[in-house]
Amino acid sequence: MTLSPVLSALPALPALPVLSVADVHVVHRARTGGPFSRDRVYALTGADLEIAAGETVGVVGESGCGKSTLAKVLVGVRRPTSGTVSFHGRDLWTMSAAERRATIGQHTGMVFQDPSTALNRRLTVRGILRDPLDVHRRGTPAAREERVRELMALVGLPKVLADALPGQLSGGQRQRVAIARALALEPELIVADEPTSALDVSVRAQILNLLLDLKSRLGLALVFVSHDIQTVRRMSDRVVTMYLGRIVEESPADEVLGRARHPYTRALFSATPGLLDPIDPIPLVGPVPSATRPPSGCPFRTRCWKADADCAATMPDFRAASDDPVSGTGRYRCHHPVRDDQSTHDLVTQAAQAAQAAQAAQAQERR
Repeated sequence: MTLSPVLSALPALPALPVLSVADVHVVHRARTGGPFSRDRVYALTGADLEIAAGETVGVVGESGCGKSTLAKVLVGVRRPTSGTVSFHGRDLWTMSAAERRATIGQHTGMVFQDPSTALNRRLTVRGILRDPLDVHRRGTPAAREERVRELMALVGLPKVLADALPGQLSGGQRQRVAIARALALEPELIVADEPTSALDVSVRAQILNLLLDLKSRLGLALVFVSHDIQTVRRMSDRVVTMYLGRIVEESPADEVLGRARHPYTRALFSATPGLLDPIDPIPLVGPVPSATRPPSGCPFRTRCWKADADCAATMPDFRAASDDPVSGTGRYRCHHPVRDDQSTHDLVTQAAQAAQAAQAAQAQERR
């Protein structure tokens, strides 16, 4: 059957993202201050993000910036205080509890930071891998056993380990079990939250290569959360930078090192320069803000060498990194962005000069 001329002339509708979050906030009570404390932690503020089928999105930022909170929101482990989390255009938190569990459990998977605490120590490898198949009643008992064998082969675990307990495995083997469990129900999206930080250096590369290989072979969308920003850059198609609970920039991975527009992204990547082009890191001075009492306006202004009254007054909206859709596809939130032709060497000098001027001004005030 052929389409009518009118229908064939219509533009193709863009594919819906696998998962998206819109204006998501997560606020919870601070653990310090006692049971009657009114302090609130603003763990995530106004997060907007879309994950397309088959892409790898890296998430970077300092400790406490909200990376793990975002990861938990993406897979439904954490309910947002406000905002929407949509799977193929449907809001997860307007679904019934049963439908939401089925949607999240069968279509997303998560690999946690420490496999020694993420796995049930009383179950064998076979039991751990069968568990999601049993819970979601996937196939016959014989088919589930066959799926367990497939999963072990997929992540490179020998068959003899099927009856081993997690405590009898190495750290790398435990993380392979955790990855296999995340893949058990053939999900569309895997969220890996610091998946190698608890492992020895010698096995980190093996796990990273395994994740990349599985993503390619299975056509997975992958969200890779890590403090190792150079690894994120090499693994990802797109890099998301977070600061104090906010997404402040998204950039293509091949542009984030030298063409990122947000000063914080440049400073973050300057802290781990390549060996072939060593540079001093961009100095950040000023107080690190608290997530319980975030500053007005842009949260990075207390440490930014470009900050002024505009930065203190309002948080800027997202702006496109380039008006040319071919040469630039990123976006950032900054009143005074770095020009994309400015080198990190230039920014080191600018930041150092700003720090010296601030110190001189403070010294003058004390006289």
